[in-house]
Amino acid sequence: MPVEPTAETLSLYTVYMCHHIKPDSVDTYLLGICHQLEPYFPNVQQIRKLCLVHRTLDGCKHLRGSPTVQKQALTIADLSMVCDTYSHDHTHNNLLFCTKLCVSFFALMCLGKLTWPDNMELCDPRKLTKHNTIIMNDNSFQFFLPGHMADKFFEGNSIILCANPFPCNPMDLFVEYLKSCDCLFLLSSPLWLNDKGVVLTRLFFMRRLQVFFSSDVGGQSMHAGGVTLLAENRVAPHIIQGIRRWASSTWQIYICKHPVLLQAMLHT
Repeated sequence: MPVEPTAETLSLYTVYMCHHIKPDSVDTYLLGICHQLEPYFPNVQQIRKLCLVHRTLDGCKHLRGSPTVQKQALTIADLSMVCDTYSHDHTHNNLLFCTKLCVSFFALMCLGKLTWPDNMELCDPRKLTKHNTIIMNDNSFQFFLPGHMADKFFEGNSIILCANPFPCNPMDLFVEYLKSCDCLFLLSSPLWLNDKGVVLTRLFFMRRLQVFFSSDVGGQSMHAGGVTLLAENRVAPHIIQGIRRWASSTWQIYICKHPVLLQAMLHT
């Protein structure tokens, strides 16, 4: 083989490695290798982007890619069960958990947008939702989400939730949580704090979630359940897409297990 990298060499490497590790990882490996080779072969990045290499990787992803594992979507009944369990025990941590659960469900938000990573070194204070961004109205409330993966211009988004007739009404829970938070931490800057004054982490939430549900329920179960609820009520697809701030039709994977429901929505 020639010493200088070619499209054929990179394609053969891609096929070989895809028999040992996941194709998604091969893409990362290939990028790293080309970065290291660039001082010696300046054209290696252009070679990596050639059609042969690109299509070889796509074909390997199709043939050897692992299927996406979807978490089970929560339902209104699940939320009501959790809220009923804590209905007579309004400690701060219980209010925090129930409020986050219902807000994530009705705002179509995954857990990562409202919690900090368990590894504090990965935490970015700029991504914290602040207490002073809350706006309360008679039948709704809103807060500011500083940034997320789909926010290309780092402008953030205002999350608005209205009161609803369900037993797990996020408006009532949010008001109760704010009262508890103001009583314990009147001058706090972050919005989501546990009873120790520490910003809510993913581990805190998941431990409480696993008390009620099996391992099939995870951090994406809330927004998957919210999408399913809207779809069942025949909400137009473009509205669902806008609420969740999806840039494409990715949201449809969350209701693909209900083909009749998906077909009905696409013809709405």
